[in-house]
Amino acid sequence: MPVIPRILVQEAPFDAGAETAALHAGRDDVGGLASFLGICRGDGGLTAMVLEHYPGMTERALARIAEEACARWPLTGCTVIHRHGRLVPGDPIVLVLTASAHRQAALEACAFLIDWLKTKAPFWKREEFAGGGARWVEAKAEDDQAASRWAR
Repeated sequence: MPVIPRILVQEAPFDAGAETAALHAGRDDVGGLASFLGICRGDGGLTAMVLEHYPGMTERALARIAEEACARWPLTGCTVIHRHGRLVPGDPIVLVLTASAHRQAALEACAFLIDWLKTKAPFWKREEFAGGGARWVEAKAEDDQAASRWAR
């Protein structure tokens, strides 16, 4: 039975524990569940990060990459939740959950999704700093290099 990934792009916070429990509730075919929880850092005087996106386009892009993960690995479940709007240090930004009968598939699929989200997801990020300064976040070569391992 093909896995239908759960994709949410939302402004509201999410409950990582509840999402994790829901992914494998009532299942006896899950042997490994991998997770990544991204949190807004406050280093360098950062006071907030504002994430912008195009509704509809972003959800479709995330769904396509999650479907690719489900095709590449034998997953029994997949959840991707990404927030937008103004986030302050300590706020959760993104949650990636992958479940499989075996840990290696869950771990690899989770890493694939994280690398893709970091480099290709259609979000625009602006950092705000103490004192009123702000800047748009630019792509980093090391993130692109990490994601290149998944190229086919």
